[in-house]
Parts: sequence; C-alpha cells; structure tokens
Amino acid sequence: MDRSEARTVVEEAITQVVPGADLTRLDLDAPFRDALEFDSLDFLSFVEILSERTGLRIDEEDYPQLTTLRDTTEFLVVRTP
Repeated sequence: MDRSEARTVVEEAITQVVPGADLTRLDLDAPFRDALEFDSLDFLSFVEILSERTGLRIDEEDYPQLTTLRDTTEFLVVRTP
C-alpha cells in the first residue's frame, strides 16, 4: 500500500467514526483523538475499520503508533504488502 492509499484509508475510517469531520483543518502531526474528541469506543471502531479495510491485525500494543494522520498512514504503509 502506498502513502496515498494509506492516507485515504485513514481518512475514510475517521469519517466513518466521526461523520462530517473536517480533516482539512487537522494537522498531519496533531493527535486526532484529541482534535476530533474520539472516546475509547470511537478509537476502537477506528482500529476495527482500519483492520477490516487493510486485512491487518492491529493489536493493542500498536495503538501508540496510531495517534496522528502521519503516524497512522506510515503504520499502514510499513505493515501492508
């Protein structure tokens, strides 16, 4: 998966959890959980959507790598074939 595809997957997952989220105002390096007011259930839904869309197993120990748009995109790029 290239960066463009990964970024699209991340953005689509976010908008599924937070419909109407304005991602244009979100900095690539800003923690999106805070900016979008994700609670823990929102974050788990986000992780589940990422996992379903990519076929990756995402474990709890991976969660610290899923904090910003840039970090989450990079995580997907590195982990997917």
